[in-house]
Amino acid sequence: MDKIRGRVWKFGSNVDTDQIIPAEYLVTGDPKKLAGHAFEKVRPDFAKKVKKGDIIVGEENFGCGSSREHAPRALIGCGISCVIANSFARIFFRNSINIGLPLIECAVEATEGDILEIDFENGRILNTNSGREYRFKPLPDFLLDLLKAGGIVEYTKRKLASN
Repeated sequence: MDKIRGRVWKFGSNVDTDQIIPAEYLVTGDPKKLAGHAFEKVRPDFAKKVKKGDIIVGEENFGCGSSREHAPRALIGCGISCVIANSFARIFFRNSINIGLPLIECAVEATEGDILEIDFENGRILNTNSGREYRFKPLPDFLLDLLKAGGIVEYTKRKLASN
């Protein structure tokens, strides 16, 4: 997970967890089942067109609303490799990291379909379409370790097994 490359899905500000996954689908925690309903009320074509490795670029306060893990689970189920936004709701940020979805706080200019290359260790994002480069504060090592393990549960299992 040191570097990723993916196609951009552009979203605005205040994307809430009900937009990411509508409440009527909270009867399961299965990422693949949730994925089929991701953004269905605001971007009905999203679940059909998103591909593994795609990246969401938002603006302010991404993930606001209810503090449910279903929202980042749905994004993982869709194959989203990373979400970049100017800012995140704190509980969404932590839930995402805890289940293995990388988030980056950074203002990035991108349009739908642009290709981004992200270097997590060096805190660098390159928009290959525009040639513009963006810098972000790299995640601390312990959060990178959580993400590489696939979330806090897998990280903990590995730690316990190694003791």
